[in-house]
Amino acid sequence: MKNRVTELFQIQYPIISGGMVWCSGHELATAVSEAGGLGLVGAGSMYPEILRGHIQKTKKATNKPFGVNIPLMYPDVDAIMKIILDEHVPIVFTSAGNPKTWTKTLQAEGIKVAHVVSSSKFALKSQDAGVDAVVAEGFEAGGHNGREETTTMCLIPSVVDAVEIPVIAAGGIGSGRAMMAAFSLGAEGVQVGTAFALSEESSAHPDFKARCLTLQEGDTKLVLKKVSPTRLLTSDFLTAVEEAEGRGATADELRELLGRGRSKKGIFEGDMINGELEIGQISATINEILPASRILENMIKEFYEVQEKIRNYTR
Repeated sequence: MKNRVTELFQIQYPIISGGMVWCSGHELATAVSEAGGLGLVGAGSMYPEILRGHIQKTKKATNKPFGVNIPLMYPDVDAIMKIILDEHVPIVFTSAGNPKTWTKTLQAEGIKVAHVVSSSKFALKSQDAGVDAVVAEGFEAGGHNGREETTTMCLIPSVVDAVEIPVIAAGGIGSGRAMMAAFSLGAEGVQVGTAFALSEESSAHPDFKARCLTLQEGDTKLVLKKVSPTRLLTSDFLTAVEEAEGRGATADELRELLGRGRSKKGIFEGDMINGELEIGQISATINEILPASRILENMIKEFYEVQEKIRNYTR
């Protein structure tokens, strides 16, 4: 499969794993890259030297392209970027911040840069900043979301029409059918979060994965909009958040409720009661834990099956 995304990143398939906190370590990044996609190490939940270790382990495990996802609001972003440059990471996906700040610095060292956006407005700003591609993420996605709450089906064509650089679709994509839908809307790649978060190689806690396999439609909600819109699965903590929001809690009160390290407690340590449990809407369609390579292979197989089915439609 060849298009601008596969050529930009020098990968076989235009499928990218999300750089998810507490899920996207070196094992998952390696597995996705080895299967022909683009694996990302998620810097958002790593101290700088921990990230360096994951990068070095990925480099030892595969000679295929991989990247690092960096939330630009990260407090140690300068140290993170120094590690990226020192370790000669070939690809960086940035999010949650101004792409102008680091894009040219990274590109000057030969690094390809993509930026995650939630609107065509921010896609245009990213293009103006010189990024090589944008990830347009709809609000179906797990974890932190844009404030626009635009669905992937509405967002992708809007962003595709707004920019000239390649568009990678994200949010609610975990199957070949969804990938085909994104491509029909003009995307040239997909970023997959939830499906890979629930893979064998994900560093998420087994109890978190098992809980996600039980989810049904409507078992995730977008909350914490006064702080940073975040999609969580149903839990005691989500109930506490909804009760606080229902009585009109301020942003500061919600931050106090959220505290520190709550996503680690839930996703990485497996505390299903007090943890912040971030996952996307498509978790309701996932019912088994598979190797990342199988997930990618299944997506590609289904993509071509759907493509053939469409070709056979009669007028």
